[in-house]
Amino acid sequence: MSSELRVKKLRGSGGYVMASVNDEQQMKANLGGPDLFLAPIGRLNSEIITKHFCNTCEKEFEGSPKIEYENPNEEVAENLILAEKGQYICNSCNSTIAEYREFKKQDEVKEIGEAKPIEPTQESPEPTGEQPQPVPEPPQTQPQQVTQAASAENVSSIEGLPVYDENAKQIGTAKQVGVDSNQTVVLLITKNDGSEGSVPWNSVGKVGDIILLGSVSSAPAPQPGKCTNCGFVNNEGSKFCEECGTKLQ
Repeated sequence: MSSELRVKKLRGSGGYVMASVNDEQQMKANLGGPDLFLAPIGRLNSEIITKHFCNTCEKEFEGSPKIEYENPNEEVAENLILAEKGQYICNSCNSTIAEYREFKKQDEVKEIGEAKPIEPTQESPEPTGEQPQPVPEPPQTQPQQVTQAASAENVSSIEGLPVYDENAKQIGTAKQVGVDSNQTVVLLITKNDGSEGSVPWNSVGKVGDIILLGSVSSAPAPQPGKCTNCGFVNNEGSKFCEECGTKLQ
């Protein structure tokens, strides 16, 4: 694989950057369409970013946007660590150009188990220069359970799979498994219009050659008297469809 750097446009939900990337980074950024995306690559060195465009400003700027990140190293599921999360931010208006999440497995051999429940932390936050926000009292209820994360096989091969809703319509392409602001496991996707979005993992029905959303438990019971041929709803007890004459089951 070539290590030669090429200047490419890498899109985000709020704009794009122009950066010199190698073949491996291009492969990560390619989610199956003609565009390349910034989120799957993660954090780039600001020195290789030559320009950035902000959708809010509707303007292209020279140089790199601000890159802010943190390393929570938080175990969001059994054998799944949120190693880093960050944002590319416009220097002019502070709008988010792109976000990314990087996950690691503690043990590459083991599969990922159930996600951890949310528990309020007792640790003091590191000083950031901002005024600390009051910590609300935890509600007197059972802690929210984060839905079960994907298996190791699914996490490693999920990138680039088409995502279909419960009506069998493609809504986008999978990028990776992430965690939202509520610390809930979600599926990060690139929508059909190129923007970024997320779907709660408990909305994922099946993962195979495609990702199918919605419940796949059991088919709804047929409506009594409904004709399987024309859809006409007959009176209960009818043996033949009053509309088309088909024998009813």
